Amino acid sequence: MICNFSAISPAFNRSFLNIIRMSLRWLSANTLKMLVSPISFTYLKLSLNKDFNDLSLKNERRLLEINDKVTERLDENFEKTNKTFMNVLERLSKIDEAQKKIDTLSTDIISLQSILTDKKTRGIYGEVNLKHILVNIFGEGNDSIYKLQYTLPNSTIADSILFAPEPLGTIAIDSKFPLENYRMMVDKKISIVEREKYEKLFKMDVKKHIDAIHDKYIIEGVTTDQAIMFLPAEAIFAEINAYHTDIIDYAYKKHVWICSPTTLISTLTVVEMIIKNIERDKYTSIIHDELNKLGVEFSRYKDRWDKLSRSIETVSKDVNEIHTTTDKITKRFTSISKVDVSLLEHKEDLHK
Repeated sequence: MICNFSAISPAFNRSFLNIIRMSLRWLSANTLKMLVSPISFTYLKLSLNKDFNDLSLKNERRLLEINDKVTERLDENFEKTNKTFMNVLERLSKIDEAQKKIDTLSTDIISLQSILTDKKTRGIYGEVNLKHILVNIFGEGNDSIYKLQYTLPNSTIADSILFAPEPLGTIAIDSKFPLENYRMMVDKKISIVEREKYEKLFKMDVKKHIDAIHDKYIIEGVTTDQAIMFLPAEAIFAEINAYHTDIIDYAYKKHVWICSPTTLISTLTVVEMIIKNIERDKYTSIIHDELNKLGVEFSRYKDRWDKLSRSIETVSKDVNEIHTTTDKITKRFTSISKVDVSLLEHKEDLHK
């Protein structure tokens, strides 16, 4: 059933509103009386005080907890910040040291570049590098294996001569450092056309060095039919092997072997092993001959020992026989010493 409030009369509405107003007044009056009552007011005051005190204590504890946590967090963050700051300072000090080293290295590189621009200085650099490698492999002043600044019969001076055993023979080593055109050839700042021009010049420089080594340091009857061109720069050696195989073929035809510091060390190490093996084989043959001689002497020793053994056996037999005779004589003397002399005299009287 649906009520239609619009159909209710205005008089009823007014009566209903009056009832609500009266109820609210009564509630207000009674509530005010309860509040105005001394007992209720005291109770309410005590309750409010208690609640306020509890709330204050809770808030105080909460604030203390928050304060402790905030202090703890601040200490942790301060410690972390301090560590981070110290790490930053340490990193900065290392960066400063590295920067100083970089500056020093830059100065050294600039000095090295200024040194290497001079051909004579480059030649000295190559000779020193070559000497360092030879000394490290064969030892200082090992003239039986290598010599530095060696003058050949044709009055040319090789940076080094290597006295390798046969079939290698005597090998000349000369240092070459074709740097100018190489630097221009690999310079990315210039045009490709210019770089190709310097590439041709670089190849010409290397081939001239190969021809000079072939003509000066390969002498029939004096040196072997091959020589070594030492390039003290690994970059130039790598460039030739990677992109200029025609130079390698040209050097092969001229019997000139191109070596960098790394490959020269490997080559000389192989030569050192060959020399050691030859020396070992030589001493092996000497030891074999000495063992054969010792075998002959031992045969003689055996023959003489056999003769001595036979002589010792004969002497031993004679000694045994003498020992037997000695025993017999000793027994006779013993039996004689045991005879009673008085009995012997009595027997002699009876016979008379």
